Amino acid sequence: MSVDETPNETTEESNRERKTSTGTKRFLKRRRFMATAGVAAGVALAGCSSDDGEADADGNGDDDDDGNGDDDGNGNGDDEELERGTREYLEDAYPGLTVHSADPENGEAAERETYSNYITPAEEHFIRNRYLSPDIDEDDHEIELRLGDETVELSMEEIKHSYPTESVAHTMQCTGNGRSYFEPEVGGNPWAFGAVGNAIWTGTPVSEILEEYGADTSDGMWLMAAGDDVPSEDDQVFARSIPMQKVMEDCILAYQMNGHDLTIEHGHPVRLLVPGWYGCNNIKWLSELEVMDMMMYGDEWERYYNWQQNSYRMEVAGQSAEHHEEIEEFDTQEQMDLAAEGDHPLAYAYDQLVKSVIGYPGEDSSVSPRAADGRVEIVGVAWAGDDAIEQVEVSTDGGESWENAELFTPEMSGVDTNGSWQQFRFLWNPEEDGEYTICSRATDEQGRNQPREVAHQDEELETIEDDAFPWEAGGYANNAYWPHRVEVDVDL
Repeated sequence: MSVDETPNETTEESNRERKTSTGTKRFLKRRRFMATAGVAAGVALAGCSSDDGEADADGNGDDDDDGNGDDDGNGNGDDEELERGTREYLEDAYPGLTVHSADPENGEAAERETYSNYITPAEEHFIRNRYLSPDIDEDDHEIELRLGDETVELSMEEIKHSYPTESVAHTMQCTGNGRSYFEPEVGGNPWAFGAVGNAIWTGTPVSEILEEYGADTSDGMWLMAAGDDVPSEDDQVFARSIPMQKVMEDCILAYQMNGHDLTIEHGHPVRLLVPGWYGCNNIKWLSELEVMDMMMYGDEWERYYNWQQNSYRMEVAGQSAEHHEEIEEFDTQEQMDLAAEGDHPLAYAYDQLVKSVIGYPGEDSSVSPRAADGRVEIVGVAWAGDDAIEQVEVSTDGGESWENAELFTPEMSGVDTNGSWQQFRFLWNPEEDGEYTICSRATDEQGRNQPREVAHQDEELETIEDDAFPWEAGGYANNAYWPHRVEVDVDL
């Protein structure tokens, strides 16, 4: 079993989770207005202080602490408290997800409609955990910050109220999003299109804290970040090494998501937020930070470095990941290209590759053109990590021909949107009834676009070439557009 693998659920459970689609669609329709019109108010509340420096209530409009609108954190609104770690609990608290496992909690967006909106509500935002999420008392929680010979304890009170507050729109994507499209299949959660979401994260710039305590923040330094979810001393600690130049540029200690306190499953009370980079770098339940002159490496870090040095490495063409003390390139695709040329170790999953997802029409749907102009509006989202989206093209004939879509992003006052996706729309005028295959293909500002397909393992590709993404042993970073196509039936 790979380090990222979760045991398969039974066929009966898999079937049952897909039978909830009707209820999920009702939920998604109910959330549309809240997602588009309500988030600006939530973000405004996050930065609003009362006389004693505390946030004005919690931005929830209710008396609970978790933003779910109920007293027990389950979202069921009654006196019955469902047990965490069960499928019933997770499906009740997150009705917009397809649940892959309940203990640990893993689920992705159930419907493509999630990707027709700019903001992803927490109930539709994917969850990727390796252990059951810990229920941490915010008042008692501290982050141990190690600075060479000095160690300080950061309380949530200090993090929230002793430094400036920033809000960042960040497209969080599981590194394994699209894993189910590899052939032959690879181990791990069978993510399809839905292990990605875009939310407004509010918190404290890490740069402010490091500068306050006189940390060495020069280029070439690293920040180790570890979570508090490890069940016992016999288990591996989930931790990542983040290059200091990225830390100082835009990383925050996030304690709010879309204007509400983080949910337990999304990292309450605080997580590291690394805008534009794969989700594995965004450590939840953050409990340790250490300034270092290298990545986690060697016997001293053996319990910590598994998900830095072994997992989340692009193991292509039968190669295995060797451990390294440092690297100088953090663009994942550039790392892949250099590794294929023999000039770089196998890529570490940092900056996200360019990608897009169609939100409407949905899979296997029937659509009718608008009466006003005879057109069908195709909408979706596209992102490219630290790079900007230059162009999105749409094909309605299975990739035979392409036309440019219109890009747009809502104005978000006081929010840094550099790490977020862009929305796109394309007005399509189908000429006759029938079945159509719709694809979207994004291009980043460096001119790199999505390849068509995922190569078979036997092709032994080492990087993206010949319009194909290489077969990768962990199922990571797949950005091919063909697996994400949508089949629709047009009724004129």
